[in-house]
Amino acid sequence: MESREIPGNETPTESKGDDNFAASLSDYLTRSERYDPPKKNQLVSGKIAAVTDREILIDLGAKSEGIVTGKEMEALPKDFRVTLEIGQEVYAYVITPEDRNGNVVLSLAKAINEHDWRTAEELFQKQDAMESHIAGFNKGGVIVKIGRLRGFVPASQLSLTHQRMMGDESLPPEQRYQKLVGQKTYVKVIEIDRERNRLILSERAASKEARAAQKDKLLSEIDIGSIVEGEVSSVKDFGVFVDLGGADGMIHLSELSYQRVKHPGEVVREGDHVKVKVISVDKDSGRIGLSLKSLQTDPWSELDKRYRPGQLVEAEIIKIHPKHGAFARLKDDEAIEGLIPLSELSDKMISNPREVLKENQIVTLRVMRVEPEQKRIALSLKRVSWAEYADLDWQSELPASETEAPAEAAAEEGV
Repeated sequence: MESREIPGNETPTESKGDDNFAASLSDYLTRSERYDPPKKNQLVSGKIAAVTDREILIDLGAKSEGIVTGKEMEALPKDFRVTLEIGQEVYAYVITPEDRNGNVVLSLAKAINEHDWRTAEELFQKQDAMESHIAGFNKGGVIVKIGRLRGFVPASQLSLTHQRMMGDESLPPEQRYQKLVGQKTYVKVIEIDRERNRLILSERAASKEARAAQKDKLLSEIDIGSIVEGEVSSVKDFGVFVDLGGADGMIHLSELSYQRVKHPGEVVREGDHVKVKVISVDKDSGRIGLSLKSLQTDPWSELDKRYRPGQLVEAEIIKIHPKHGAFARLKDDEAIEGLIPLSELSDKMISNPREVLKENQIVTLRVMRVEPEQKRIALSLKRVSWAEYADLDWQSELPASETEAPAEAAAEEGV
């Protein structure tokens, strides 16, 4: 019996062409699933495929192209437009997913704005600091850009460094703020409102965080005895604070000078750059003690070479103590102060120094003792006219070569 094949149960013979078709279909379907057509108001990225005076063609991938034309070309900042070149990767904003010609209509200008707002929002959410430059100013503060967005830093949010740089508050704002234009700055976003086009920044918030990290680093590296440089950040009645670049150190009033200082403002002013010596470091409290005096020559170190017992000196009475006598500052060495004991004020019996002296009076005194190591010099008012010093006083009027030997003799006699 002749056999016949039953329709539908035949085993088809596969050909190479069928394999290729199946593979192509599978690849197409897979790529179709992967490709997500651009949506209106979406931010996309692509590479510039062509640039002309009338349009910009952007390759969006997956065989999709977008076009920037007309008003959107005109909306581009000129300085940005001249930087565009083929192959450059850019962000674009989808205006129309598909026009009558099947093109995706894009805007680069809106994309720039959108990208910058997203950057600002991310900075705000993470509270990260950003480096930029001061681009301009108005009455109430300065302008700092995030990309092409204009952020505003109110005067109250400027860093102490920039506030000091502005100088005298009596000057017109344009003169004060102009000094800051072009200065590098670190800012944080502290307020953001797209609808009101409001972007508020703060230098103080950023610098506080940066200084905290710098302070920890400085405290771990600084050593007692080291010489450092800094800027005077503030002057108080009790001393001076110096910005060491991350942390403030303090120069106490007593460490400003060997001379008597009534107020730190007599020695330094805010904004002065100073070189100081580190005399103490407390890492737990973060306090750093500094000295300006330690880098100066100690006027007491060679005092015995400049003064000798019996010598006459000019001095100013700076303080009177009812029980102990009077303190006098030497005219030729204003850092040297000596005591005139009550018993050395007069040949007569007195009960109060004010009977013979008054403060700010200039007087001639006799040196009694010189003790450099103890930082003491004893003076006398009553011995100025004593006859026993006549020869010594006469010798002091002669040239040094003639007085050297007699002076040594007088010292040996214990005058």
